[in-house]
Amino acid sequence: MQWDDLKVYLAVARAESLSGAGRALRLDPATVGRRITRLEEQVGATLFLRSAQGYAQTEAGTRLLDHAIRVEAEINAGLSGLQSPNDGLSGQIRIGAPDGCATFLLPQVCAQIGEAHPGLELQIVALPRIFNLSKREADLAIAVTAPSQGRMTVRKITGYALHLAASGTYLDRAPALESRADLLSHRIVGYIPDMIFDAGLDYGAELGGAPLGFSSNSVLVQLSLLRAGAGVGIVHDFARASAPELVTVLPETVSINRAFYLLRHADEATSPRLNRFSELLTAGIRRETRRLEALA
Repeated sequence: MQWDDLKVYLAVARAESLSGAGRALRLDPATVGRRITRLEEQVGATLFLRSAQGYAQTEAGTRLLDHAIRVEAEINAGLSGLQSPNDGLSGQIRIGAPDGCATFLLPQVCAQIGEAHPGLELQIVALPRIFNLSKREADLAIAVTAPSQGRMTVRKITGYALHLAASGTYLDRAPALESRADLLSHRIVGYIPDMIFDAGLDYGAELGGAPLGFSSNSVLVQLSLLRAGAGVGIVHDFARASAPELVTVLPETVSINRAFYLLRHADEATSPRLNRFSELLTAGIRRETRRLEALA
């Protein structure tokens, strides 16, 4: 089995389609399909179930996935090892992150890294869900809760704080808000309960059971609702600099602490390139979080 064959297999497994794999490999989809058929003939097993919805891995395909990822990691580590420690980082790196982190922290951090390493192409994927590192939806992912399962390395990046906030115009016309119990008389802005993808994003206990008036799966939409005077909600301290019209509410009563964790597939743990980038990313996020929280 050749590496080129495994590379095509991995592309189809990750894209779950011939067209998506073709775009990633810069090959015609028909060529990708022929390569997969040839690989299946070589291994004597069906690796994918074909359907109108795409290519889904069979049990045999799933068993091959971990092997292929290990081969890929070894090849990437070998290529990275050819670089001098003083060489600049290059190539494409994709980072998956919650939209709050992706919007308020990563742009500044990645801009600084990119300036120092112009050969890098950095992609930031901001989606309200957990990323699948095995399928290479991202090279690295940032999470609010450290996972306890899966073949990955987990490293704490930094802690961060959140507080209740509302616009001054809302507070001027709303009922008094002097205790947690008063929240029952206010419109609460928060996450759609059945779309909370990470337990660390569930702030219900801190809100004393107050019902939601407005909700969204996006922290950016929530922030916009608060700025528009829709109600009271939990806001990251590092996001407050971008919303000066918001006022902190009950800071001594409602104070939430969370952390960001950097996740990497276990097979990439020996990659010098990703190790160097992870160090830069971790230091940058810590620095930017402290800077923005100081402005809150």
